[in-house]
Amino acid sequence: MKIAFFTENPFYGTPNKGHKNMRTDMAWLVGLDAVNVPIHHLSDQFCEEQDLKENSFDIGIVIIPKTHVSKIWKRLGEDSLINKLCSKVGYMQEGPNWYWQNWSAIDQINYINTLTDADFILCHNEEDQVYYTGLIPDVPIRILPSLMVDSALEYIINPLSPEERSNIILGGTFCSWYGGMDSFVVASSVDGGDIYAPSMGRKGDDEALVQGIEFLPYLEWLNWIKTLNNFKYGIHLMRTYAAGTFALNCAYLGIPCIGYESLDTQRKCHPNLTVKEGDLSTARLFLNKLNSDPGFYREQSAIAKENYNTYFSEKVFRKKMKYVLKNLDHSPSDYMLDYF
Repeated sequence: MKIAFFTENPFYGTPNKGHKNMRTDMAWLVGLDAVNVPIHHLSDQFCEEQDLKENSFDIGIVIIPKTHVSKIWKRLGEDSLINKLCSKVGYMQEGPNWYWQNWSAIDQINYINTLTDADFILCHNEEDQVYYTGLIPDVPIRILPSLMVDSALEYIINPLSPEERSNIILGGTFCSWYGGMDSFVVASSVDGGDIYAPSMGRKGDDEALVQGIEFLPYLEWLNWIKTLNNFKYGIHLMRTYAAGTFALNCAYLGIPCIGYESLDTQRKCHPNLTVKEGDLSTARLFLNKLNSDPGFYREQSAIAKENYNTYFSEKVFRKKMKYVLKNLDHSPSDYMLDYF
């Protein structure tokens, strides 16, 4: 099966699995042996240069950008180059499922019309699937899980044991998008070591003035995983749920992570550390138990690793997503529903 992603990424092709910045959209390309096609460069001349002809791809997955979206509609639709290049065309959720309602009313209508005409829609989480099923009921809705290219890590990173780990890592900075202040308050409720957070694009200029937290510099994906490997606890109380990569990265390394139940990666990898949105009291209790009960900590670390391998490993992703994309015209079997 030949698969193409049409995205804002400016390159054509499939990244090497050893790419240093293997974020989720890059990992999908590797995991599905798919080709990235730069949507803003797409033209008849581009297709000729890349030797792309009608039905070059069995599946086309379009990731509509978050910004400047009004420029994208002319590239979509029945007579578009994308539809000519692909036997089936679908759309992958970008950001939280409500983000598109930040656009103008005209762009929102264009978005709904575009999804209505799609052959399928892909989304991040089970809760997103429920949402899109209600929004666009006549189009198949499937989940495209977050992915780590773990085959690129197995000879590079050896997850540390619980005894070798220290300190707390938060999943984001102090803004509403990441909910970093909630995570910081919970992290500060125990003597669990120093508190760190990654620098994110939405980080405010005054965040460095907050005492009791240190911000890591911006790290490409590979260096991020290497750095994350040193931490003992993860906390990510982020209401703006989407891909859930922080909980997934923690699970791969065996770092217990406290977070919200809306994320599939959190709920499935860290089931005993998952709380309802806004339940900071229970989050505090979980962190206290992790910090005071070594047996509970080791148990949650082992569960996270096991569930990562069961639900989100690269091997599982390849097998199940290729099945899903081959059977878009059919209802998933009970086996698939158990996972997706």
